[in-house]
Amino acid sequence: MSHEHLSPALRRIAASGTTAMTDRATALREAGRDIISLSVGEPDFDTPQHVLGAAQVALNTGHTKYTPVTGTLRLKQAAALHFRRDLGLDCKSEQVIVTAGGKQAIFEAIAASVGEGDEVIVPNPWWVSYPQIVRFAGGKVVPLITQAHHGFRFDPGDFEALITPRTTWLLLNSPGNPTGAVIPRDILRKIGDVLRRHPHVMVLSDDYTGEPHATLAAVCPDLADRICTVSGVSKSHAMTGFRIGVATGPDWLIEAMGRLQSNASGNPSSISQAAAVAAFEGPQEFLEVWRERFRNRRDLVIQAIRQIPGLSTPVPDGAFYCFIDAKPLMQRFGNDDTQLALHLLEHGVAVVAASAFGGKDGFRISFAADTPVLEEAMKRIAAALRE
Repeated sequence: MSHEHLSPALRRIAASGTTAMTDRATALREAGRDIISLSVGEPDFDTPQHVLGAAQVALNTGHTKYTPVTGTLRLKQAAALHFRRDLGLDCKSEQVIVTAGGKQAIFEAIAASVGEGDEVIVPNPWWVSYPQIVRFAGGKVVPLITQAHHGFRFDPGDFEALITPRTTWLLLNSPGNPTGAVIPRDILRKIGDVLRRHPHVMVLSDDYTGEPHATLAAVCPDLADRICTVSGVSKSHAMTGFRIGVATGPDWLIEAMGRLQSNASGNPSSISQAAAVAAFEGPQEFLEVWRERFRNRRDLVIQAIRQIPGLSTPVPDGAFYCFIDAKPLMQRFGNDDTQLALHLLEHGVAVVAASAFGGKDGFRISFAADTPVLEEAMKRIAAALRE
């Protein structure tokens, strides 16, 4: 089909920059190349056994049929427990929607509420799909620029300066992808003050990881009817392939998202839902062990990056990403960070160019890989940039 047959909505968006690089690395690996992929945010830990056991029980007991479109009652109850216990939200099961991954929840929330010309404020650098989803819905992306020397956190006054009568959403992502920045409680309170002065603005709070942190709806409970909080089990419980996300928010929005989901995909996988119940309701102690291993990996990567001339990065507070500045080296690559990423790929390491996240002059790496793999990857990056 030629380009002119595509819908205007689809013509406004491009494929995800992270998946494009991951697919390229996979193709090279399948062709026999030795490639270390640090391009995808996916924990290398095995899915916990109690989660796998719940999936097996569901298979063995015939739970292979349709479920309610927006998720089983059991999983909604488990998700409400997660929102209360882990994020401090006053959440009931009927306020929860279950989706095929957190990305579907974000897509549905934006598609259900953003019209032609509506403005969505997105902190930059941003997760690759935020601007694409906004543009697909016909909205206008309004970048809220953050800087490395401020830890990629924004001043609430800068947020307020971007608000217009057409502003519909602020997208918050904490810990942030690609930066790993966590928005502290005091900044969340100030964001709440701004929102009280602008009652037409809503917030999508993308809390996709198991790292303990404050979330806006818990810090400012009086604003809960204007906040959609998205979470899940993909990153926290090493369940990326299960494709389960959960969201809670105002009744009208959750209903609208369900209406969209009923016509787009129907229910998420019944087996994955059973596994997610076990993830939310089962043991959580292992998460601190995982977090400690991630902290050790982060420190290894930070130390290695800072020993490579021309590279720098702030220490990420959460998640498992480093957003690396390579500005002193960019002239060698025609001031094109995609060329830098391709150069590193030729030397056996897949990363994602900063420009895929709305940034420039650098790249993102995921340190969700085992320590010996990370050590080898850092050696390859150092060697590639010495040339």
